[in-house]
Amino acid sequence: MYIGWDWASETHDVTVMDNSGARVDRWEFAHTEEGIVRTLAKLAKYGDPADLPVAIETTRGLVVDRLLAAGHPVVPVHPNAFHAMRPRWGAAKAKTDAGDSLKLADYLRTDGHFLPRLEPTEQATMELQGLTRQRADHIAARVAAVNQLAALLDAHWPGGKAVFASLDSDIALAFLERYPTPASAAKLTAGRLEVWCKRRGYTGNRPGSILIERLRSAPRSASRLSDSVVEQLVRIQVQLVKGIRATIRALDEAIADAVAAHPYAQLLATMPRIGKVNLGQIIGEIGPILERSRTSEQFIAETGVVPVTRASGKSRVVTFRYAANRRARLAIVGYADNSRHASDWAAKIYNDARADKKRHPHAARILARAWLRVMWACWRDGTCYDPETHRANSKIKQAPETASAA
Repeated sequence: MYIGWDWASETHDVTVMDNSGARVDRWEFAHTEEGIVRTLAKLAKYGDPADLPVAIETTRGLVVDRLLAAGHPVVPVHPNAFHAMRPRWGAAKAKTDAGDSLKLADYLRTDGHFLPRLEPTEQATMELQGLTRQRADHIAARVAAVNQLAALLDAHWPGGKAVFASLDSDIALAFLERYPTPASAAKLTAGRLEVWCKRRGYTGNRPGSILIERLRSAPRSASRLSDSVVEQLVRIQVQLVKGIRATIRALDEAIADAVAAHPYAQLLATMPRIGKVNLGQIIGEIGPILERSRTSEQFIAETGVVPVTRASGKSRVVTFRYAANRRARLAIVGYADNSRHASDWAAKIYNDARADKKRHPHAARILARAWLRVMWACWRDGTCYDPETHRANSKIKQAPETASAA
């Protein structure tokens, strides 16, 4: 039996198909606990869940989690790939919920042996993935909130933005809380500002005379809002930025604790210039791919740092791989770019790629591929990364010694 599951936020449609391609059953149900429980029980009547694979157009979410928990093999089908297959069932490419669940079941029946199946990921890895993804969302929210604060100050209090180099710093936010309007800072002098900064642990090494000059030289606002309204707007936005920064710090602590307890961490923690957060991102995003990959080449391809070759009798084109795990690619490429500043081996790979006229993003992906092979070897052998026993790294270190001896 083969199951096609067309999911949505409010209703789902499920089709059961046998080996001959005949539709055995089909039903629609609401996205409720009762509907999901009844559907799983109904599917169980057709056999052991382990023998009932389910094709669905997603790789994550509540439905996928419930199917995996029930013991069903889950076969994710990419929406683009499924759309490309629609002419198989008619030139019109008709689309209905009932029709899509039938087509998914038939696609699974005929091509299921080509499609990968989702494997349950280690709980510790999933938890780390959840923490790092939420942190990334909060980083994006912080950037947006700081940009909104900057725009607010440009319109109503330009001097408040100009005093300190970073608007997203403790001292800058504290200054805006204390002096939220031009009128509140009108009597501020260099001496008073310097004393105020010292009390709050300012580490910018700029004297009060320079800070007050920045404040005085900023353009004057022509805002028609009252001081009380500007004060309220600035303080509310400052509180938003501070709140998001606090959540990021809490997530950083949680990620550090989760990384310390993760079994993969000790394998990769000694890699050059890898921080707690970046290590958490790599384990959370690359860990699931590592667990299900059978070869290093599959592992590297699914991470998205290998280009795609399209060749025919007349042409051959190598292009960027768009169909990949974007979060995993960002995590490993970000680490690779950092590592070249602390590893001679990594620097050589990157510099050789640049010398070969590769642009920075391409060179970083080439280096990322090399690091993924190292990670695969560490995970496969269960050994921690050791720069001293890394053979390629050792050759780089020995080369200058050999040259000087000659």
